[in-house]
Amino acid sequence: MTGSRSLRPRLRALRPEAFGADPSGARLERILRSPNFAEGIFQNPVGARTRPSGSMLEFAKIYFHKEQRVRRNPAAPVPVYPTTLAELAKPPASGLRLTWMGHSSVLAEIDGRRVLFDPVWGERCSPFPFAGPKRLHPVPVPLAALGPVDVVVISHDHYDHLDLPTIKELAGTDTLFAVPLGVGAHLERWGVPADRLRELDWNESTKVAGLTLTATPARHFCGRGLRNQQFTLWASWVVAGDEHRIYHSGDTGYFPGFEAIGAEHGPFDATMIQIGAYSEYWPDIHMTPEEGMRAHLDLQGGTPHGTMLPIHWGTFNLAPHPWEEPGEGTVAAAEGAGAAIALPVPGQPFEPGAADAPGEPWWRPFVAAAAPVVAPGASSPVTPSGTAPRTAAAPSPQTAAGREESEAVGS
Repeated sequence: MTGSRSLRPRLRALRPEAFGADPSGARLERILRSPNFAEGIFQNPVGARTRPSGSMLEFAKIYFHKEQRVRRNPAAPVPVYPTTLAELAKPPASGLRLTWMGHSSVLAEIDGRRVLFDPVWGERCSPFPFAGPKRLHPVPVPLAALGPVDVVVISHDHYDHLDLPTIKELAGTDTLFAVPLGVGAHLERWGVPADRLRELDWNESTKVAGLTLTATPARHFCGRGLRNQQFTLWASWVVAGDEHRIYHSGDTGYFPGFEAIGAEHGPFDATMIQIGAYSEYWPDIHMTPEEGMRAHLDLQGGTPHGTMLPIHWGTFNLAPHPWEEPGEGTVAAAEGAGAAIALPVPGQPFEPGAADAPGEPWWRPFVAAAAPVVAPGASSPVTPSGTAPRTAAAPSPQTAAGREESEAVGS
């Protein structure tokens, strides 16, 4: 037994840095006391399968089908908005502005403060720099160029939401971090001081720079490394300022709790809702666009209110559905519900409710089944606003329609 105990610290030292750290000490004691922790793991608000279900043979047929693989990637590099830096220098006229940086990363400027949700600036959402899902567009703006951020909010510890190189760069600033219970162990290992962490259980709140941040329930799971111990919590987030309220879903399956969150904290001026990386093989932990719209309406008391920003799509290839399907599904769901949505190109700032908020399906020229649109005399595709986007280098056969990276199932 003594030899086994002495071996554990040495094994932990060999653990890759990207795997983070397991909660221990006072943090672990707090986890064990949580009302959401039972039978040795954190529990979902309603039952959820956290591993692929159904026939894996059928899943493999879909996954490796040639045409399906082509459709999971855009036909050309995804555009990013070119003038983010200049526009971010001006305060929002309404007091609220959102900038979707791709996937679930959003910079929210709310009532004079700046909140950065789930920042992923790394090239891959993976523990390894040489493998794993690679981003389909460049980051719209260098992380250092964003300027000061009051608080970084993390929804959970999966690689496409908690990114080692991004956190290590942010650790060198003086920003605070709001994270679900247990996730602070990862950040401390990566250099974030404990006094800059605000670690919350569901329905707990903290004040940062005049904003109230509340961790609210979500239906998902956690895990980095080779074992998934469910010792770190996952959450959605409410951020309330003096004049505005916003909601970020993180990753979640649909569940009735959205109504309760809306009743207590809503209505919201804007919601950021996960609508991508869904599959019939993991229906409990990610929402389809239709479910995402239903969640948005639940959060708003059952009637259209505010603006929904679809997130968790377009940047990484994480599921069997076609690349553009989440966007198209959200457009259809919004039309059916009579709800307002925003459809920005990655990096395009907008003010929810403003007359010039982006609403055109910018992705259509880049769908694998369609040829990219090139304006006369231009050398690159054109965004709906008519401005030439900044893109990555010209794609090779492996990096455009034919690219196939390993995918993170249920991330």
